[in-house]
Amino acid sequence: MKNKPCRPVPEPVTHPLRIGLFGIGLEAYWPQFAGLKERLEGYVARVAEKLARPGVEIVNLGLVDNADRAYTAGREFRRADVDIIFLYVTTYALSSTVLPVVRRAKVPVVVLNLVPAPAIDYAKFNALGDRTQMTGDWLAYCSACPVPEIANVLQRAGIPFHQITGVLENDPECWREVDAWVEAARVAAAMASNRLGLMGHYYAGMLDIYSDVTLQCATFGTHIELLEVDELAALRREVSAAEVAARLLEFHEVFDVQADCPAADLAEAARTAVALDRLVAASRLGSLAYYYKGSSGGENEAAVASIILGTSQLTGRGIPVAGEYEVKNVQAMKIMDLFGAGGSFTEYYAVDFTDDVVLMGHDGPGHIAIAQGKTKVRPLKVYHGKVGRGVSVEMAVKHGPVTLLSIIERPGGKLALLCAQAESVAGPILEIGNTNSRYRFPCGARGFIQQWNAAGPAHHCAVGVGHLADKIGKLGCLLGIETIRVC
Repeated sequence: MKNKPCRPVPEPVTHPLRIGLFGIGLEAYWPQFAGLKERLEGYVARVAEKLARPGVEIVNLGLVDNADRAYTAGREFRRADVDIIFLYVTTYALSSTVLPVVRRAKVPVVVLNLVPAPAIDYAKFNALGDRTQMTGDWLAYCSACPVPEIANVLQRAGIPFHQITGVLENDPECWREVDAWVEAARVAAAMASNRLGLMGHYYAGMLDIYSDVTLQCATFGTHIELLEVDELAALRREVSAAEVAARLLEFHEVFDVQADCPAADLAEAARTAVALDRLVAASRLGSLAYYYKGSSGGENEAAVASIILGTSQLTGRGIPVAGEYEVKNVQAMKIMDLFGAGGSFTEYYAVDFTDDVVLMGHDGPGHIAIAQGKTKVRPLKVYHGKVGRGVSVEMAVKHGPVTLLSIIERPGGKLALLCAQAESVAGPILEIGNTNSRYRFPCGARGFIQQWNAAGPAHHCAVGVGHLADKIGKLGCLLGIETIRVC
């Protein structure tokens, strides 16, 4: 993300992702095979090193090798409030050393079936001569042996689990998979501590965007903070002329402000942007959805009509803002941003069957940190379907791989994640003062639209840079909700 971020806004207090790690072994082996326990403990320590990264706290309980230790480990993980557990199967071990741990901890489990090397050196192994020593060496390679037993027991206990099979060292595919699980867990944990502000009310008549906010809280752990447009209007009154002037300078640095933008409209946008920062800081918001219809004129209309530049700045620095009170979609935008992909508000604009692309964008805020070039600011005499007039942003999402994400409410009262991978491609866009991009899908424009619509999404979705379907699928697993991938 090359565009220069704006001044940071205080965000909610967040905690590091806590990863629980334990290895399993069989206590009966230690007196039989000298050095085996220490060797396996070294492997567990190596996994801990590879899991470590900024913003992550590793709770490493070492080897669990008997049932009593398993019960204790479960309590330790629970006290540590871990978000996810990585179970490293180092050798054959009894399933009774696993079930008490994960049953007590009650968090998602990833089983690591990792051997220390791609293959046993058979000649060296068979030349050892001492069959006891040979057996001890073999046991350090037999991590695959108890995995069916563990899978059987966890499945019968109704405990979801995920598995990764590979090599401890020099196995990029294996460790990319581990990294993806860590990323998904980090996003799930961040969503659980997010504070979502809802300001105003739904856009009347858009039945698809009406959402069960209790379901959002129950699924993601999100806290909902209900706000009034009056609060923003009141904060605007307190903004000084000097603050407006400073924000205007910032606008010209951050945006490509077009020459035909009225100075008065830019000043109104600057005033609202300063007030928005204060509103976000006061409620410690990590995201915001808004809409206001109201009556013509007045402070509230002035606040909402001048909101786009300030909300685009917030979105660009990781506090996504969705118009039309789109609760589900601002959640999708937040997920995409937590994955480091941005997350811009979008919908179908048109289909170009000649170039086999779908034009997508939206009025209102754009994610300026994932724009192709500098985001333009244009004047609009009317916001179509909404009150007021003023300045708006026009941008295309950075050319290259992108992912679309929608959170949908399924029949039966559960949420699901709907995603598709595509390419943002160069070409003509509609220069109407809105976000607007051209997306090419591997299944074609026609195929994408029909398959996407068949899942029953709302007409909005979030778009971010990069291909993230695999990570989104893992997030769905961690949250216990379905993931539907179109392409």
